[in-house]
Amino acid sequence: MNCDRRQMIGTLAALTLGACSPKPSSETAPASTTPTATMKKDLFGKMPDGSPVDLYTLTNANGVTASITTYGARVTSLKVPDKKGTMADVVLGFDNLDGYFAENPYFGAVVGRYGNRIAKGRFTLDGKTYKLAVNNGVNSLHGGIKGFDKVNWTGADVSTKDTPSLELRSLSKDMEEGYPGALTSIVTYSLTPQNELKIDYKATTNMDTVLNLTNHSYWNLAGAGDGDILGHQLTLVASKFTPVDSTLIPTGQLKDVEGTPFDFRKATAIGERIDDKKDEQIKFGGGYDHNFVIDGADGSLKRCALVTDPTSGRTMEVLTTQPGVQFYTGNFLDGKIKGKGGKVYGHRSALCLETQHFPDSPNKPEFPTVVLKPGEEYKQVTVYKFTAV
Repeated sequence: MNCDRRQMIGTLAALTLGACSPKPSSETAPASTTPTATMKKDLFGKMPDGSPVDLYTLTNANGVTASITTYGARVTSLKVPDKKGTMADVVLGFDNLDGYFAENPYFGAVVGRYGNRIAKGRFTLDGKTYKLAVNNGVNSLHGGIKGFDKVNWTGADVSTKDTPSLELRSLSKDMEEGYPGALTSIVTYSLTPQNELKIDYKATTNMDTVLNLTNHSYWNLAGAGDGDILGHQLTLVASKFTPVDSTLIPTGQLKDVEGTPFDFRKATAIGERIDDKKDEQIKFGGGYDHNFVIDGADGSLKRCALVTDPTSGRTMEVLTTQPGVQFYTGNFLDGKIKGKGGKVYGHRSALCLETQHFPDSPNKPEFPTVVLKPGEEYKQVTVYKFTAV
């Protein structure tokens, strides 16, 4: 094709292709090789009614990737580097949607309307008693039979230049799972240039209700399915915790951690005291499954935990605006679940750090309130920041 013919393509094409005669090299811009932040959307599967379930993959300029599905607003994968730069997926989960449809312990999901336990599946609000599904012994757990983890949320790309962000929305109808009020929830995941997975939670209601949203990711910084987490070093910024009864409902007391297996104010191997036979609380939880009271919690973003895997060097710092964090050590994982890549998820093969209001707060007026009223906006933020040492 001669030069005249090319010029007939049009102004836009001419600007794209350039003139026939090459420009001086000083005017030629080199091709950019700088990594960019991106988001990709794929079909993950379908709900039983045929509606699509999407999978969004967020990638920052450092090559860190987070995959999040609309089903349960859950994190299905998070790949971060170790001290040598080798990437590994550090959250437990499944390779396909069918795995999440099957019974699983809330892998990666946003749980609600009330995360954690409510005693005997009932609470009183504004003089009226509400009855919930009892799905954890004698108690209600994580929103009931069909909590937010089983809802197909609506996703939207709300990324900025350097930070891929996914907004997920859901409407919970009045009296759904026994909770009063129509509740609109918005959860936004952002993957920052600082290798942070930031989770912003917002919600509004048309009636007085109770609300406690959290993310239930299971972490193993060595890599999902690669051994247990007993050697992980944990620091918790918590001088007190909420002891529980034999059904894991808080007694209402705030107990000092000093002199107990619950003292993680200095970095301590998780497995060091996890089987302390003399401690009643350890017996009740089968290990750790307790809410810790974050020191100095005042609604601003504060560090509550730091976890390090000494072998890989991967470190996860947790910051939150919430007053508590549930530390759970995968005590109920028993090797029956096969996850990503066919790996078996054995006993204590992951840990959870669920930022939250305290369990059973609707029945404990001495705990920080979880009541949301019309005209108010529920807002909280949690950040999981990853480095390697």
